Amino acid sequence: MDNISKLSTYIPEKAAPVIASWIDVYKAQLKITRRRSTKLGDYRHPYNGHPHRISVNHDLNPYAFLVTLVHEFAHLVTWNHHGNNVQSHGKEWKGFFRRMMQPFLAADIFPEDIRAALARYLENPAAASCTDLTLLRTLRKHDSKPAGTLAVEQLPEGALFVLNGTRTFRKGPRLRKRYRCTEVKTGRIYLFNPLAEVTLTEK
Repeated sequence: MDNISKLSTYIPEKAAPVIASWIDVYKAQLKITRRRSTKLGDYRHPYNGHPHRISVNHDLNPYAFLVTLVHEFAHLVTWNHHGNNVQSHGKEWKGFFRRMMQPFLAADIFPEDIRAALARYLENPAAASCTDLTLLRTLRKHDSKPAGTLAVEQLPEGALFVLNGTRTFRKGPRLRKRYRCTEVKTGRIYLFNPLAEVTLTEK
């Protein structure tokens, strides 16, 4: 199976030829990984004979997968032009990210709600798309979620929820950008992103 066919299982079909060409031009290695709760994707620059390496979580919907891929390829291009001499999410990266998103915006690949959220996000891209709650909420609308999956922000204060099917927490108050939650078993306090996906439980 060629790169275009493989990519089409993860991103919108119309976007696959562009991403496949980037993989070839930049000699990049793309790895599809397990779900990672702390990040959606990752970029590693070449070293010790390794090529550019990009990884993306396997469980993202096609639009979130594509946005994450472009984010990481913008890191690659920034490294090619500047090495380690600029901030990883500085003005150089932001400029490349905006330009590299244009082919996909011009091709009407994204639904209108995502296009609007992306347009706002591209005015000043954040370090990670998952930190922009407006964009992430919009992307999440296009997920296929297991029954019972909710965002922490959707739960009432005091509700019990399960993370990753194993650990139970009680939702507490919001502190600026995150919710203060208590792990029931240990009593330890953890701060949760409002859009962290969990399962409501009664025990």
